[in-house]
Amino acid sequence: MIIISLNQQAQSLNGSGELYLQKYPKLGLKLVDGTSLAAAVVVNSIPHGADQVVLSGNISKVACAVAAALCKKNIKVIITNKQDYHFLQPKIPEDAADNLLLSKTGMAKVWIIGEGADATEQLRAPKGTRFIPYSQFPPRMARKDGCTYSTTPAMSVPKTLQNVHSCENWLPRRVMSAWRVAGIVHALEGWDEHECGDTVLDMDKVWSAALLHGFRPVAEA
Repeated sequence: MIIISLNQQAQSLNGSGELYLQKYPKLGLKLVDGTSLAAAVVVNSIPHGADQVVLSGNISKVACAVAAALCKKNIKVIITNKQDYHFLQPKIPEDAADNLLLSKTGMAKVWIIGEGADATEQLRAPKGTRFIPYSQFPPRMARKDGCTYSTTPAMSVPKTLQNVHSCENWLPRRVMSAWRVAGIVHALEGWDEHECGDTVLDMDKVWSAALLHGFRPVAEA
């Protein structure tokens, strides 16, 4: 089986990769955009005991998956942009919809941020806030007063994987972008399905498979 790990896909660019399937319906390979694993990395980065987070930045497919997963875990997801809030509302499971909130005054000490995260808005976060990116490229870091910024979604590679340095120049050595790890895991598991367009694979299943094959959260590297 041939797996193509998609990077820098967007709904406005190519339907999150689905354009390839429409153009080549007999494509003899699987397309994996890595949304499920990238979102799983973010969700599993939320500090234990956190009951609310602020979501800020351009609303991507990963951001939607993260928001839905956190709401299902009964974690309040605070959106400060009214347009983004209304965009996300229908994507949240009905039984968890009350956990998506619109507020300009969220004081949560965990912020999930992506590209386009407003530096001015970051200044409203409390001192000591932890910023967790959900984007492939690092968002602008606007705080230095005791706040911390995690790496973009990524995992450390197994010790058995040789000749690996860094996947992106902003990641530590032997750390690989979650989107790329997703393609490797997909191939190792032999999954016979695409992850592109609106499709998001089971996050818990993909996360467990990545751990099974020796990939680890960056904090455990």
